[in-house]
Amino acid sequence: MKKLMFLLLAVTGFTATSMAQQINVSINIGRQPVWGPVGYDHVDYYYLPDIETYYYVPDRVYVYRYGNDWRRSATLPARYADFDVYHAHKVVINGVNRPYLYHDKYRKEYYGYRNKHDQVSIRDSREQKYFVNRDHPQHGQWKKDNRGHGKQGRGHNKH
Repeated sequence: MKKLMFLLLAVTGFTATSMAQQINVSINIGRQPVWGPVGYDHVDYYYLPDIETYYYVPDRVYVYRYGNDWRRSATLPARYADFDVYHAHKVVINGVNRPYLYHDKYRKEYYGYRNKHDQVSIRDSREQKYFVNRDHPQHGQWKKDNRGHGKQGRGHNKH
């Protein structure tokens, strides 16, 4: 079995580390906010250049500057009450732990995306893969159509 694994790694060009990373990548479409852009099966953070704020998908919290500190909150602070997350540009950041600690880098790199309104949000997508998101307008129909499948299915139907 070990020989087969090494042969597979050699043929595909993967290293053991890259193979493990490939396997550990998960799909988190259902956890992404519906204001997130379509096209990503996995997102760790969104960076919002217009307000220089981050959104951490696993914990569903915004990370924003408060003086010299970074604060975490389930909602944006009052100073961003008029900010439209659905139409603002979002930059996906994966594989970086606490990207806000490198904020100067991201601010400079993505400054040009301020005031851009060029992404389709998950909420507005008609791709069925996004219906799994509990906040998507089609989620109720998706649940109805998929009753008995997925996690609740597999022999555990409730009738």
